[in-house]
Amino acid sequence: MKYKEFKDKIQKYPIFSSSHLPALTDNEQVLRNQLARWRRQGLVLRLKKGLYVLNKEDRKINPSRPFIASQLLSPSYLSTEYALSFYDFIPERVEDVTSVTTKKTTTFLNDFGTFHYQHIDVACFVGFKETKDDNGYPFFIAEPEKAIVDFLYLNLFNFSEDDVNIFRESYRFQNLSGLGRQKIKMFAKVFNNKKLLNVVHSFCEFMKAE
Repeated sequence: MKYKEFKDKIQKYPIFSSSHLPALTDNEQVLRNQLARWRRQGLVLRLKKGLYVLNKEDRKINPSRPFIASQLLSPSYLSTEYALSFYDFIPERVEDVTSVTTKKTTTFLNDFGTFHYQHIDVACFVGFKETKDDNGYPFFIAEPEKAIVDFLYLNLFNFSEDDVNIFRESYRFQNLSGLGRQKIKMFAKVFNNKKLLNVVHSFCEFMKAE
């Protein structure tokens, strides 16, 4: 198969995987060999093993990083630093895409950036919603309150249980008035971690003072 023929068939997909190949050809192994050659030529970019996207000039759809994050590892949802920036709870623009997953902690690096996934227990894998990117493709992201709790839990070693000032001075949390303190405490309880509950209590006191 010529690259142009392959490109014309695959352009309608924002991302494609090895599972698409059998439907495109009668000789899958030959196409796999061609795919490897097109990768070396920069015509096809690998997001991870078995997951690809056409090069920038040839793809019709430029997939968003949130959508890519949802495709790289499932189940997962955007949370922690990336979600905090998404909701404008911190002033910094976060470059790396951060998610949580019930699978093991891992990181993917590709042409679209760095994608971090941190493990949480299945019982804690709650409090997220589906939304759509500018292309209309779905991705999962933590609810605002759950993004806060995930961040506090996965960074507990940075917090003491009675230090309220750290939220303002070290992390510069902002725009918290719309958050539900009871909802934050509810999400914290699913982690069954005493220190987290105490840190969340301090965070809620910080919210009241803002």
